[in-house]
Amino acid sequence: MKSTIYFALLNWFVLSACVQSKKIQEDRFDQLFSGNLTIIDLTYTLNQKNPHWPGSDTSPFIYDTLAAHKSGAPAMGAYRTPEHFGTHLDAPAHFADGQPSVDQLAVSDLFGPAVVVNVVEKCTENPDYVLTRQDLEVWESEYGEIPEGAIVLMQTGWGEKWNDMKAYRNMDSSGKMHFPGFSAEAARFLIDVRNISGIGIDNLSVDAGAADGFPAHDIVNGAGKYHLENVADLNLLPPVGAFLIVAPIKLEGGSGGQVRIFAVLP
Repeated sequence: MKSTIYFALLNWFVLSACVQSKKIQEDRFDQLFSGNLTIIDLTYTLNQKNPHWPGSDTSPFIYDTLAAHKSGAPAMGAYRTPEHFGTHLDAPAHFADGQPSVDQLAVSDLFGPAVVVNVVEKCTENPDYVLTRQDLEVWESEYGEIPEGAIVLMQTGWGEKWNDMKAYRNMDSSGKMHFPGFSAEAARFLIDVRNISGIGIDNLSVDAGAADGFPAHDIVNGAGKYHLENVADLNLLPPVGAFLIVAPIKLEGGSGGQVRIFAVLP
């Protein structure tokens, strides 16, 4: 008798769990197809006008039309570009020997909650501003602890300069660039204490232009995590609540590559 009751309860539990799982899936589909979710593209269009790392003012992006329609529009083309051009991802292999290349990144690490730390005002006052641990702690005091697996985005306001390469690079007479980035202490906190999946920024590099070396690159890539650079339209995201879908090119052995980034907002 007890065995019969046990199996009856077990069957009821399994059936209830299946029904609940099915309802969760249906609710998710209802959201997707009812228009209750907003999806924002955080990616710049790839072309010859994209600001890029110094070396030459000539764009390293080349596009050739291989076949054309009657109108002249491409029916098929070929392009050549550096991995770290436009909106792109730095794989851990970029700055750390033996770490994963872009094609080896775990898919689970390419999806996660977005944390947007707005320091636009500070960066306007000081183009060499670096994000500090205190900035992150202030953010947490208002919005809660940065969750494990988050993708932390530094909003500097630099996107307003995207169409002006001279302003975007902000290079002085000695050739040194001046734009904001992550400090070593902020990067170390995010890696060691918060165990995030990656970091991103709306300018050329997660390290400040005037930084001594590339400390944030060394720390984050060294821990097997990735960076997102030249991220577009961070001003459209809330500090918390967005979910990121990071879709880099799957280039075998690549140190990085162009990436499409989507933010999903409820």
